[in-house]
Amino acid sequence: MNYELVIDSRPNGVWIALLKDGKLIELHEEQGQTEFSVGDIYLGKVRKVVPSLNACFVDVGYEKDAFLHYLDLGPQFRSLDKFTRQTLQSKQNVADLLYFKSEEDIPKDGKITDIVSSTQPILVQVAKEPISSKGPRLSAEVTLAGRFLVLVPFSEKVSISQKIKDHKERDRLRDIMRDIKPKNFGVIIRTVAENKKVEQLDNDLKNLLEKWKLMHQNLQQSTPPKRVLGEIGKASGLLRDLLNSSFTNIHVNDEQLLEEMSDYIESIAPGREKILKHYNGKLEIFEKFGINRQIKALFGKKVPLPSGGYLIIEHTEAMHVVDVNSGNRKGADNQESNALATNIEAAEELARVLQLRDMGGIVAVDFIDMHEKENNRALYEKMKEFMKPDRAKHNILPPSRFGVIEITRQRTRPETDINTNETCPACNGTGEVTASILFTEEIETNLDFLIQDKKETDITLLVHPYIEAYFKRGLISKQVKWFFKYKKWIPVRGITANHFMEYSFVNKKNEKIAL
Repeated sequence: MNYELVIDSRPNGVWIALLKDGKLIELHEEQGQTEFSVGDIYLGKVRKVVPSLNACFVDVGYEKDAFLHYLDLGPQFRSLDKFTRQTLQSKQNVADLLYFKSEEDIPKDGKITDIVSSTQPILVQVAKEPISSKGPRLSAEVTLAGRFLVLVPFSEKVSISQKIKDHKERDRLRDIMRDIKPKNFGVIIRTVAENKKVEQLDNDLKNLLEKWKLMHQNLQQSTPPKRVLGEIGKASGLLRDLLNSSFTNIHVNDEQLLEEMSDYIESIAPGREKILKHYNGKLEIFEKFGINRQIKALFGKKVPLPSGGYLIIEHTEAMHVVDVNSGNRKGADNQESNALATNIEAAEELARVLQLRDMGGIVAVDFIDMHEKENNRALYEKMKEFMKPDRAKHNILPPSRFGVIEITRQRTRPETDINTNETCPACNGTGEVTASILFTEEIETNLDFLIQDKKETDITLLVHPYIEAYFKRGLISKQVKWFFKYKKWIPVRGITANHFMEYSFVNKKNEKIAL
């Protein structure tokens, strides 16, 4: 399988699309100085301790107070709290923990009133971004994620990803980290660290220790609420977590962003910078790679399946409900095999949609009824297989007696919601119909004005693909007639992002021509 990252830099932010064998599987929007992203570290101030919830609310600068539960304090909270207080009081002048005396771990079943008090400053990390009317969800178990390692301050433990199965490799990695990690720092070894050289692991560890040092510098003399360390951008975060030999290309339409990503890739995977490509084509980058079309298909209420079936996705306050329909599917031998084939196809597409939209909470999927237990078991196993690449924590229950599969999926960011509905081309949303037959005449009138009156020399017409087909239809098409009339060829490009009656003219620099 091949992974491609397509990055579209726009005036109001950056859109990032992850493609797997040409299929869109992740879509992110990154806006300017976005705060309260997962991984950001803040010096907050406890506003209120709530014994009944065994939690507290913390002011980190967001309009709503953030939530911190006792279980998210982390075993080493007393050590972190001591480090924070001493740093603020200028008693802890170095980030190094070599001579730092750690405190006892807090009890697993303790009470937050025994550990946290109102108005105290507290160092926290965003575990879940603000969603809807809720503030951020926090953790006081501060960690720093790198390419191969996760740094865990105030711990001596070396943990290894469960996905690394080889016992010799696990022992090798554990021995390496015990030799090179500094005192009072624990390490979680990520899956991508398998078979990596000591030098690569050591460099990653040094980078994480530099981030810890930067966080300590920012913490000194700070007053809450203040962000003391920001997480890297979403594009760099995707590269950090996913970059491997399967990545074939990264397409970027902005030179400055290209240079920044080149520097980042050089730091985490030297020699891989060649996969970066600068895109400067005439078509918009998302149009070129077919992303706009996939967005329109996958973010609506009705999601089509390749066979002709479709998913209906409804979002209620408490959960998501998905209904699977077979549509006009043909080719299966009988009703049971037809249902199984459609359900498996639907399961694969649903796993993709859940990850793409970042749908969280409870998802109830009403698959087509199947009477044979073996088929229901096969569907359940396939659903687990399709969900396996999803990096979000999830749990899948077997089909109920009514053929409903329940999925719970953790969500750390607001759900990606894109309105795929288009303004009615006939009434423009007003409910009043105009003479749409005059639409093409309007285009031709404006084209004539640009060429004859404004003396424009290089013109390209951008329209909806259906209108493009109309202008190119037949041996003596409208486009050919324009050639005879103006003695020049007028290119016509179909843009799927356009609504049906939207059009524009651009010059050879792909700049819009004002009428």
